[in-house]
Amino acid sequence: MQTLHDSDRRGFASDNYSGVHPEVLDAIVAANGGHQTAYGADDYTAHLQRVVRGHFGEQAAVFPVFNGTGANVVALQSLLPRWGAVIAAKSAHINVDEGGAPERVGGMKLLTVDTPDGKLTPELVEQEAWGWGDEHRAQPLAVSITQSTELGTLYTADEIRALADHAHERGMLLHLDGARLSNAAVALGQPFRAFTTDAGVDILSLGGTKNGAMGAEAVVVLSARAGEGFVYLRKLNMQLASKMRFISAQLIALFEGDLWERNAAHANAMAARLRAAVEQLPGVEFAYPTQSNGVFARLPEGVADAVRDAFFFYDWNASAREVRWMCTWDTTEADVDAFAAAVRQAVGA
Repeated sequence: MQTLHDSDRRGFASDNYSGVHPEVLDAIVAANGGHQTAYGADDYTAHLQRVVRGHFGEQAAVFPVFNGTGANVVALQSLLPRWGAVIAAKSAHINVDEGGAPERVGGMKLLTVDTPDGKLTPELVEQEAWGWGDEHRAQPLAVSITQSTELGTLYTADEIRALADHAHERGMLLHLDGARLSNAAVALGQPFRAFTTDAGVDILSLGGTKNGAMGAEAVVVLSARAGEGFVYLRKLNMQLASKMRFISAQLIALFEGDLWERNAAHANAMAARLRAAVEQLPGVEFAYPTQSNGVFARLPEGVADAVRDAFFFYDWNASAREVRWMCTWDTTEADVDAFAAAVRQAVGA
């Protein structure tokens, strides 16, 4: 098949825009050929279980799924009865960017809270942690956080532990959306389990697609209290892959060695380089600290559209002239420097 796109065009819209890392493609090829039992009873999915336990502890159980929305919906659904509700930041992906899937497909109520930086705190959770036993209110039975957050900020291990303790004391469980978990681990300089298993997280979504996979995500159950009925819910929610070996092979390629770390470290470094290149330009301000692979900037009038002629990226809050620039595993220094030059020209510096 001929190439249908301009493979030289680069952008900063999303870490989903990048291609597949060659080592992940090699892993898919290696898993091909011959017959393997379908629906996860294959050698690659069994091996992935061992890989994941090496990162999260021997109690961990991994369930590959197709995408991040599916991972979040099924993970949260496994924590809740039909009358359950989830407390989350208003900016959370499950609230803003999943088309209402948690509520429409998962059948759960989202109780959202305004946050200054995308991060929940025990005090913010308390705004919605009430009404147990009231038949007129959806029952708050889970808290969901994102690491790194939709605003590119990070929770420390201590902050997650405080949230887990607070949730557990009130009979709630803690879910973590880890679409960019690798970027967070690199930025914190900590292994995954330090701010997940050891911090009291009950269940998490483990991201692969944003960090070099073709399309591979997983749910990791970390505590005995979480994941009830997950093997049934995954099928019920159309997230059970028949040829699961090809999803598992991608995740093995990322997490068995250090590919996850190399890719995330590079993406984070490119975001830091981009911020440093434009932070002194006139009229350019920053909405949040750049702690992982996303840069959130406020630009003078007209600048975003001028730069978008050459590089695609999204408005984050158009009314505030706030944009989001995402770096990924294949963002190059030359990409960043050319983009920064375009911003510099657009602001007239």
